[in-house]
Amino acid sequence: MKYYFAPLEGITNHVFRTTYDKWFGGIDAYYTPFVTTRDGGIMKKKELFDIMPEQNPGIRLIPQIMTTKPDEFVQAATHMKELGYEEVNLNLGCPSGTVVPKGKGSGFLRDPEKLDEFLYRIYEKCPVDISIKSRIGFYDADEFPRLISIYKKYPMKLLILHLRTREEWYKGSVHKETFEYAWDVMKEHRDILCYNGDIFTEKEVVDLSSEFDGLGHIMIGRGYLSHPGFAGNDDQKSDYNNKKTVIDFILDLQSRYEEILYGETPVLFKLKEIWTYLKDAFPDGEKLFKKIKKTKNIKQYNDIIEQL
Repeated sequence: MKYYFAPLEGITNHVFRTTYDKWFGGIDAYYTPFVTTRDGGIMKKKELFDIMPEQNPGIRLIPQIMTTKPDEFVQAATHMKELGYEEVNLNLGCPSGTVVPKGKGSGFLRDPEKLDEFLYRIYEKCPVDISIKSRIGFYDADEFPRLISIYKKYPMKLLILHLRTREEWYKGSVHKETFEYAWDVMKEHRDILCYNGDIFTEKEVVDLSSEFDGLGHIMIGRGYLSHPGFAGNDDQKSDYNNKKTVIDFILDLQSRYEEILYGETPVLFKLKEIWTYLKDAFPDGEKLFKKIKKTKNIKQYNDIIEQL
């Protein structure tokens, strides 16, 4: 089984990725939050800095690109190749209200014909492998058969299926029956299917492996934040039940943010954002998080962590 860390905007940057890998390991590849393209395929300097190989030592990183313009995608992918990357990922899943109106992310799913033409052009010219991370539809899961009929035509490295529609965001249960459909339709190419959505326990991983015999890829996002290290390759990962490891991780992360961020306010903001998920790793986590959320400076925050 290959385990992938899903991108979470604002959280899974290079500091988080490398610190997480140091303390927990077990991840076969980390996917970056999407980078945006400009005319000529140029990205924002901040996004470019985050994906530079020297900022991500010792981990396998897959840059994620979001655009509706095939030429910009190819130019950005070419830039990635020049940096040493052999694979890029196309974002067809972001549900953000700032993205969808532009037809990007999951907004692209509303126009299958345009998407088909886009995929044809990028697969024709892209100098590196392309994987796709997609939701199963925009409004309804019934849109998925049309989408996968398009995806089947292209030599994608991996097809990561987040088993919700855009309209569902991250609410409600995932559509496991849609993955069952994909598993059947892609019988000859099951090796490229990756399951993504609401995986929070080891039992869920075991059940998926049993239900989809031969499943080779799982992507986890929020589950790795709420229970760091709970799933991964056993020869690489640490004991996620060791709460001291979780504390050491968050302390190390804090120290690294204090080195690169200006002032304690942005550091505290980053830590609080991570604790919205990390609280689930501790008994009475909700009470703990309420205390953390009320802190107004690093000293107050540190006092709580010291007690913990």
